[in-house]
Amino acid sequence: MHELSLAGGIVRVVEDAAAREGFARVSQLRLEAGALAGVDTRALRFALEASTPGTCLEGAEIVIEEPAGTAWCLRCAVSVPILARTDACPQCGGHQLQPTGGTELRVLDLIVHDDQTTGAATDAR
Repeated sequence: MHELSLAGGIVRVVEDAAAREGFARVSQLRLEAGALAGVDTRALRFALEASTPGTCLEGAEIVIEEPAGTAWCLRCAVSVPILARTDACPQCGGHQLQPTGGTELRVLDLIVHDDQTTGAATDAR
């Protein structure tokens, strides 16, 4: 399950940002995992929940957005929606597709708190 490795990387990115920016905890982590990113979002959520105890992400709400896949069809010269990298073009049936969207896995934003006791929030986008 590579999602555990991905979760570890996400936790490291957020922990590094906390050290650099000086926030104590995160109440919400918002991610984007595109349909073509090769990520099982349920497994990623589970791995994140297992990886966050003892970190600034402990107890944070995890929101994972899943943008649809899109590709450029070389035959039609148009952008088309696809569900998987192996899909055919819905217009011409060809397989000459270059993925253009839905391949991302990234942290979109965090809602952070400077002090663990006061609950003062800052939206870090």
